[in-house]
Order: sequence, then structure tokens, then C-alpha cells
Amino acid sequence: MRRHAFVAAITGGLALIASPSSSRAQQETRQVAQLRGAILRPTKADFTDARLRALRAPPGFRVGVFASKLGSPRMMAVGDDGTVYVTRPDSNDVIALRDADGDGNAEVMQKVAGQLEHVHGIALHENALYFATVKEVYRLPLAGAGTAPPVKILEGLPDGSQHPKRTIGFGADGMLYVSIGSTCNVCIEMNREAAAILRAKPDGSERGVYASGLRNTIGFAWHPETKELWGMDIGADWRGDNLPPEELNRIQGATHYGWPFCIGDRRPDSLFIGEPRGSSKAQFCKGTAAPLVTLPAHSSPIGMAFYTGTQFPESHRGDAFVAARGSWNRAVPSGYKVMRIRFEGGKPVAAEDFVSGFLLPGGSSYFARIAGVAVARDGALLVSDDANGVIYRVTYEGK
Repeated sequence: MRRHAFVAAITGGLALIASPSSSRAQQETRQVAQLRGAILRPTKADFTDARLRALRAPPGFRVGVFASKLGSPRMMAVGDDGTVYVTRPDSNDVIALRDADGDGNAEVMQKVAGQLEHVHGIALHENALYFATVKEVYRLPLAGAGTAPPVKILEGLPDGSQHPKRTIGFGADGMLYVSIGSTCNVCIEMNREAAAILRAKPDGSERGVYASGLRNTIGFAWHPETKELWGMDIGADWRGDNLPPEELNRIQGATHYGWPFCIGDRRPDSLFIGEPRGSSKAQFCKGTAAPLVTLPAHSSPIGMAFYTGTQFPESHRGDAFVAARGSWNRAVPSGYKVMRIRFEGGKPVAAEDFVSGFLLPGGSSYFARIAGVAVARDGALLVSDDANGVIYRVTYEGK
């Protein structure tokens, strides 16, 4: 485990280190007054059966393994036939996993697409797979999976820089949504498509900004009943152990969610010197959308899925499950668990632990950095870990 506190006063303007690909204009907006926080990076431990058995879940739930030795599995999409499609950014490919005998373990693995640099986001729509790399989105008909190359439908997405992992999904309107993270920790972006969610037709046409002011909303999904779009936005680093909170937002079109000027419940970010054009931070933040539920700072919520199966108790249906990957910029670790966000009447009301124990006692090491969340055809919840290459399977066996 590596741990040290970091508190640095910076005055007079330019502070954060700009990426080599950033424009000079963008570098000149990277202004902070002070950086606060700690660095604590738990080390990776091996996956073992004993550690699997030690995971904690609510009564009646069991955590097993759907597949292992997968390298770096991240985002997942489940086909109508139960096939689980998984992106592997470190391998630049997409694989298909099949549980042919229905025993809860995948016996068949097939590569369905390769040579997709840092592929991350994945979605299924009208018998086709869609993949997102850093700057492109591709389409591959299921009939050609494993035999035909995917076709590029979007290109020229903003530079990845600090947040290169794109996620995608299709709404009830049949449109393709693409989440683009910020290029920095805190800055004024020069490209209006950065720190935003884009929307386009399935062929990539009519692309535009749907919502903005979202620092890095990797996990987003539509509520199965209301069809409203919800997303988990990851807050900025270096604001201390407890700020800013991670945000669950109801994502609406033509709406600004505050970043880089606001944190939490429309609170001006006092550590960012930059001001919105023609306004003060205090005035600007009043007109932004506030989060509906928050998680502890630096938890890093990555994957998100609404429960649409019937295996879990009825009380869980329509709730959201979030993979909180885990902190590094906090003296006491946060995250390293699956969180359940309870919804009532289509609205979020509370967040609670669902599966925990991936961070080992004492907080010095972990055996999973969870990332993707998906609901299997049989109603089990699938959770990917790109540290030890495991996809976990959470089932309900209670009464």
C-alpha cells in the first residue's frame, strides 16, 4: 500500500499539468487555488475461493463466478439468447461468453471483434453490436460477429486525455447516447462535446450535445418503467477526503450539471479559480441541475444497470446497481463495492451497500476493481473485475 498526504497551495493561475495533446487555450484554463487530499493506493491481491466466500451480500443472496481468467473485462451487454458480450480495453477486443448448459458458468468464449484500440463502451440494438473506442463508435451486425469487421459510424470524438473510456447506450427513443468524459480534472473545456453526453441516430448522423457539465458519467442507464435516463457522475480529485460527492443525476436534454464550476448540490467549487463567461460561479450554479442521490467522494462509480429481471425479490425490481470501483485520492478508502440505489415511484430514495468485501480488511489491498454491471437473462447480476479478470454472478436463493 502506498500512502501519503498531499496539500499544496498554488497561487497566480496555472496549476494542473496539461496533457501533451491539450491545446494551449485549454492549458491556460487549468486554474486552481489549492489542492487538498491524500493518496492511498491499495495493492492488488490475488483472487481466491476463500476471498470469494468472504464477500458480503444481503441475506438470501449468493456471489459466485460466471467466468474467470478473462484479462481485463470491463463493460457488458447481454443478448436475447443469453450471450454476454464483454469489452476488453487492454486487449483491444470484444468477446462473447456463453453458458451453454445453464449452470451459471460460462463454458464458451469467442472473440467477436478485434483491433479496436481501447474499446470500452458496448450496446446492443436491433440485432447489432455497437462498440466505443476513444474517438470512434462502431457497428457490427450480430450475424457477422467473429467473421466480419465492424463499421465505423462515428469518428472525431474529443481527445481522451484524462478520461478516455467512452460508454454508450440506446434510449427508448431509438437514439444512440455516448458519454464523453472531461479531458482534465478541472478545467474549462475548449471542445463543447467534452464532459457531456452526446446523442445521434443509430447510423451516427445528427450528432449533437444532449447534456453538459458532466465530468465523467461512465455509468448511465434508463429506468425500465419511466424510461428516464439516469447517470452516475464522478467528481473531481483534490478537494479533500469528503468532497465532492459522487452524483446520481437524472439526465435531461439541454441541461447543465455544473462541472467544472459546481460540486455536489449546486455548490460553487471554491478551489477552481475559473469563472463562467458572463457570470459568477455562485449565480451560474443556481441554474444547474442538482443530484438526486450522492455517494461518498472518490468512490468512482463506473458501471450502472437497472434491475430488470425477476429472480431478485420484487422489492429490488427497478432499482439501480452501481459498481463503485474504489478511491485512490482519499486517506480512508471508499468504494470497492457494489451499491444498490433504491427507487420508489421511479425516483431514487437511498443508496446502500449490496456486495462488499473486495477491499480486504485493513484497506491495504483489494482483490477486485469492479467496473461493469449487467443483468443476465436468468435474472442474475453480473459484475466485471478488470484487475483479476473475473466476472462475478450474484443470485438470489432466499425465499
